[in-house]
Amino acid sequence: MPIAAAQGPNGSAAPVPVVVAPQPDGSAVMCDLAADGTRLASAVRLNDFSSAIADRERSDRVRWVWAAADGCYPDLLRAGLRLARCHDVALVEALLLGRDGRHGEPATLAGAWARLRGERAPRRAATPSGSAQQALFEPTEPGLPEGAAVLDALIAVYADQLAKIGADEAQARLRLLAAAESAGALAAAEMCFDGLPWRADVHDELLAGLLGPRPPRGSRPRRLAELAEQITAAFGGRPVNPDSPAQLVRAFAAEGVSVPSTRSQVLRDVHHPAAPLLLQYKELARLHSAHGWAWLDSWVADGRFHPEYVVGAVVSGRWASNGGGALQIPRVLRRAVVADPGWTLVVGDAAQLEPRVLAALAADRAFAEAAAAGDLYAELAGAFGGDRSKAKVALLSAMYGGAGGEAGQLLAVLRRRFPDAAGYVEAAARAGEEGRVVRSVLGRACPQPSAAWRSLTASASSAGAGASVRARGRFTRNFVVQASAADWALVLLACLRPRLTSLAGPDGAGRPHLVFFQHDEVIVHCPDALAQPVVAAIEAAAQEAGRLVFGATPVRFPVTTAVVSCYGDAK
Repeated sequence: MPIAAAQGPNGSAAPVPVVVAPQPDGSAVMCDLAADGTRLASAVRLNDFSSAIADRERSDRVRWVWAAADGCYPDLLRAGLRLARCHDVALVEALLLGRDGRHGEPATLAGAWARLRGERAPRRAATPSGSAQQALFEPTEPGLPEGAAVLDALIAVYADQLAKIGADEAQARLRLLAAAESAGALAAAEMCFDGLPWRADVHDELLAGLLGPRPPRGSRPRRLAELAEQITAAFGGRPVNPDSPAQLVRAFAAEGVSVPSTRSQVLRDVHHPAAPLLLQYKELARLHSAHGWAWLDSWVADGRFHPEYVVGAVVSGRWASNGGGALQIPRVLRRAVVADPGWTLVVGDAAQLEPRVLAALAADRAFAEAAAAGDLYAELAGAFGGDRSKAKVALLSAMYGGAGGEAGQLLAVLRRRFPDAAGYVEAAARAGEEGRVVRSVLGRACPQPSAAWRSLTASASSAGAGASVRARGRFTRNFVVQASAADWALVLLACLRPRLTSLAGPDGAGRPHLVFFQHDEVIVHCPDALAQPVVAAIEAAAQEAGRLVFGATPVRFPVTTAVVSCYGDAK
């Protein structure tokens, strides 16, 4: 299967590692490597980089070793190439730094090269938001040898990374994580290149229906202006800017209403005629600011939204986006995501992923049996008098640390009925409170506590010590589950990519492609005739991801699929 095969199981030939280093003049140097990362041959200079990559990809099973996929792969995609696998030195370096308790150090080829030689790692200049992270043929990164000699640094760092992975106490899992993280980098670049189908006219109509006609730049849309006037009237005609929390707090105080802030959760409990108007205003203003007409102008071109994903941006392994809000598409705007004529969208959603991950991690037999069912919360409801909602509250409290009020009582029931599941996250919480590090199922490590935290919590009598200890416990309690869920989702992507490739026609005609990924959800854009094969591919990839990440477990990770022409119809 995809990832397992990449590692050469059952005697099959493992991919040949081929290290490649683009040069500023548009050429590149390349050479084959042995399994341990050492050279097998002299380097070859390639004047036509893309053609050489394409020829080798077609003729052999290759794992491309490069400094970072986001620096090399976009230009190859523009040249019409799709690669099967790679080793992303920067992403793997970040994983290894985390294992060593060195989060925050530069996870670049230059940083790794400096550390390998016992030198201080250079800091890389920040990349402006919204721009490409790195051009393929930009000048050599500061701190690296110039010209073809950069290949020597890349080979040395790659060999060192392989040695560290091989020496790790959980080398098989860490190797899988490194392979999946690198595959994620390829998927992220491909999703950015292909883009999510997006109807700008539908988006405009949705905005106009909610906000009124498009206003002049710098002006409030009509509906926001109307709400602003109504809010002022609700405060007795005293002018107040609904975008100013300070003015709103003073306006409420003048009405005899004391509020600590104007956050939505606070306003919902405020009994004043301005409160519901403010809630409406905040929701619409957020839409206008984050996904309004300016967003449409900036991010949608030629019928596609091209998000810039940042792989492994969150310490748990979750992705982020470099502008555009790719991971936070408002439900109301999903109507604008429409498949091309003759094509369809297959939306896959891993239902109740994190609770199922906890069941697999804890190996709690009763809990695992419940997780094998379709609706985990419904299966657990028997422990809570048949109330599904209470089962959900108890389970979320176990994972996220809620223990107040009814949540605490429900959590106590969970501990009695499923002691191993509750004990697993509570052990992670204790580790965090004691300043220790916890890891995901594949070995992604959480950051160590800061020096300031250790200083504050050194004495239990220090002001704020208890709160800081409990906060870190909540963080590590959730980390082991969320990071392990991210491991599973990343392996799912890695397993799905080659399956989709196998469905394409000659020369990639009618190729189904991933166009969206968000934690536990994927969208594939494919020809109508391939909808059911894509559904089968997603389901098979989910099953394989469960086996690879968690081994033999009765827990299943079902993915609910919907075949729709519009994303808004998926849920």
